[in-house]
Amino acid sequence: MELWLTLLVVAIVVIAFVVRSNKKRAELELDDAQAEARRLHERLGGQTMNLVAPGDNIPAGQALADAGERYTATGSQIEQAATINQYRLAAETAIEGLHYVRAARTAMDLDPGPEVPRLRGQRRTGALTEPVSAEVEGRRYTGSPNPSDDNRHYYPGGTVDGRPVPSGWYNTPWWQPALASAGGVFVGMMVFNAMLAPAYAGGMVEGGDYGSGGDAGGDAGGDYGDSGGDFGGGDSGGDFGGGDFGGGDFGF
Repeated sequence: MELWLTLLVVAIVVIAFVVRSNKKRAELELDDAQAEARRLHERLGGQTMNLVAPGDNIPAGQALADAGERYTATGSQIEQAATINQYRLAAETAIEGLHYVRAARTAMDLDPGPEVPRLRGQRRTGALTEPVSAEVEGRRYTGSPNPSDDNRHYYPGGTVDGRPVPSGWYNTPWWQPALASAGGVFVGMMVFNAMLAPAYAGGMVEGGDYGSGGDAGGDAGGDYGDSGGDFGGGDSGGDFGGGDFGGGDFGF
């Protein structure tokens, strides 16, 4: 009887130790995720506020406006965050904003600055190397590797409704949830089939492997940290409470 009581006490002590250790580890991970999200938010704010696009440079101005929206969204997400995953989604939004800052600098013929970690699926979608265009439902859609007054909307690369969209400059942000009507997903599918699928097939996209394994954007594990640090300690990084950000335009 005494042996059983001793074993029971030991088991209780061990369980209590494990529970306490797990709780401590979870608290540290939460603190780290919060600190990383705040650091990226501050970095995005600094780069956005210190960069002004000339009035006649429409693509740079649009990219900076997009970066500013991600900065605001990141701040809101951080204020609402209570879990590790929510802080990581906020960090992802900040990283998306940093890609727009980098695009703005490129549009102004400035050094793009430090590499920015990749977002989920971005590694496999590649980048446009030639102009592309298609007409869908009576509307013209175009894309180009270089910015212009017509192709003023930058996309860092990712997936839209499960389909790969290479990074590049487009004449309209057809991928944004805010622009998607009841038939928005259908339009996105038609744009992909008419403009982007032929671009992949015709070698107009560099660095993507669409067609060699199904979904070019299905890298569900994430690509954080492939460019200049990992999510936990470098310069790295869904739906967050129903907004258009937190993953932003990627995979709506």
